[in-house]
Amino acid sequence: MELVPSKFFITHSSAVSETSDLNAFDKALIQAGIGEQNLVSVSSVIPIGAELIDPCVMPMGAVTHCVLAQMRGTEGETIAAGIAYAYRKDGRGGYVSEGHIHGSAESLREILTCKMDEMSKIRNVEFDEIHFAMEELKIPMDNYGCCVAALVFAEYR
Repeated sequence: MELVPSKFFITHSSAVSETSDLNAFDKALIQAGIGEQNLVSVSSVIPIGAELIDPCVMPMGAVTHCVLAQMRGTEGETIAAGIAYAYRKDGRGGYVSEGHIHGSAESLREILTCKMDEMSKIRNVEFDEIHFAMEELKIPMDNYGCCVAALVFAEYR
C-alpha cells in the first residue's frame, strides 16, 4: 500500500512545566494541536501536488505522519526548534528540513537555510522561496521547557 500525502499543515508551539521536560513536550504538542495523535516521524519529501492547508482537527489516536522538530531544556536556557520547507521551482514537489538548538530562533533560521541549500545542491534542483516555522523559548527558573514545530500530513491519495 502506498500512502502519498495530498494535504499538509504547519504548526508550532512552546511550553513549560515544573514537573519534567516530557510534560513540557506534551503540553507543547497539545498547544500545537497535535497532542492527541500518535505521531510517526517521517523524513523530508513533500509529494507533487500536496497542498498546504490550515491546521485541522484530527481524530484522537490517529496515526499521524509528520516532520517534527523538538528541543527540550531546563531553567535559564534559551532553546529553539523549527522547520523550513520549500517547493521545487520545476513544480515537482518539495522538501522539509528540521532543526533544534540551544540558542535563538534567528540562529536556527541560518542553520535551516544552510540545510535547505544543501538539499537543493545534492538534488541539483532549485527551490522557490523557503518558508520557516520556528519557536524560541527562554525557560523560566524552576521549569523545564520544550519547543516544537511540525509539518503534518493530513490527507492521502
